[in-house]
Amino acid sequence: MSFLIYFALILIIPLWAQSKVKSTFKKYSKVPTSSAMTGAEVARKILNDNGLYNVGVEEVKGMLSDHYDPRSKVVRLSSNNFHGRSAAGAAVAAHEVGHAIQDAQDYAFLRFRSALVPVATFGSNISIFLIIGGFLLQMTGLALAGIVFFAAAVLFQLITLPVEFDASSRAMNQLVSTGIIRNDEERKTKKVLNAAAMTYVAGALVAVAELLRFVFMFVGMSED
Repeated sequence: MSFLIYFALILIIPLWAQSKVKSTFKKYSKVPTSSAMTGAEVARKILNDNGLYNVGVEEVKGMLSDHYDPRSKVVRLSSNNFHGRSAAGAAVAAHEVGHAIQDAQDYAFLRFRSALVPVATFGSNISIFLIIGGFLLQMTGLALAGIVFFAAAVLFQLITLPVEFDASSRAMNQLVSTGIIRNDEERKTKKVLNAAAMTYVAGALVAVAELLRFVFMFVGMSED
C-alpha cells in the first residue's frame, strides 16, 4: 500500500503543479496591464534599462516555451507572450530577462547550475539503467554509481530553485521600478510567477523522493 501511495504522490504532485501553472497563466493572459506593452516590449525595455543591449528578444514556437539562452544571449518568448499585452506575458518576459541579468552579473547559483549541466544530463540519462542493473544483478558497485549520477541530476534541480526564485524577484522589481505595472497590479503578476515556480518545486520534491527511495533500497541490498 505504501508503495502505491508513493507512486501516486510522485505522479500527482507534478500533474497538480502543471495544472496550476496552466490555469493561472490562462486566467492572467486575459488580464491586460496598465502599460499595455507586449511581452517583447517588456523584455526589450528591461534589458535596455539594465544596459543589456547585446541581448536579443526572439519569438519561439510552443506553449510556455519561454527561456533565456545564455550561449546565444537571447530571451526567447512563446508567441502568446511575445505578442500579448497581458499580466501573464509581462511576468514571463520579465522573469526570462531576470535570467539575462543574472548572467550579466555572474550570479553564483546560475554559474554553478551551468557547470552541472553536463554531469546532470549524463546522470539523468544513464543513472536509472545503472541502478536497475545493479539491483537486478546484485552488484552494489553498479547500483552505487547509478545513485551517485542520479544525485548529480537531483542537485541540478535543487540548484535550479534559487536561480528561478531570484529571477522572479528581479522580475517583480524591474516591472515595478520601470513602471510597466502599477503597485496595484503586483498581486496578479506574483500569482503568475509563483505558479510557475511551483513546477520547479514539485520537480525537486519528486527527484529528492526518488533519490531517497534508491538510497534506502541500496542500504537494504547492502545489508542482505
